[in-house]
Amino acid sequence: MNRHTPVFSLKALVPVLGLLFSGCLAALPDNDALPAVQACLINDQKAIPITVEIATSSEERSHGLMEREALAENAGMLFVYSNQRRADHGFWMYRTLIPLDIAYMNRHGNIRAIRQMAPCPSDQGRDCPTYRAGVPFYLALEMNQGYFESRGIGVGDRLSMEPADCR
Repeated sequence: MNRHTPVFSLKALVPVLGLLFSGCLAALPDNDALPAVQACLINDQKAIPITVEIATSSEERSHGLMEREALAENAGMLFVYSNQRRADHGFWMYRTLIPLDIAYMNRHGNIRAIRQMAPCPSDQGRDCPTYRAGVPFYLALEMNQGYFESRGIGVGDRLSMEPADCR
């Protein structure tokens, strides 16, 4: 597989985004999952199927995976931004209970950086570190810590939501 061919398409998110923006989904309690879609991470050798919850609104992105006690092995949360985030933008782990990896991606789903993030034990958000991307990005994918490395996924690999890519 060609790891540099951009195949991530925001068109694949249209059905999910349509539901979110139409007001059909009520505000979710803290521990409820967001709508999830099937996707895959692709390197030179294989496509690895994953399930991702999609966080598109600022409220969904701000809450992220806070207060979750576990995340399924092949599950994650995809943070989608309509405008490119600067390299100094990042994520924090305030009220997040599980260690995570985060992959920062361009608009095509190409991974540009991966960071490891540890839960912040403080009850004060100001005491929690920010894990800066170090690269401009449109998408960020959080998975259980060690997920990317254990499956051979790294910088230059990509995320796809196209069913044909994920077979």
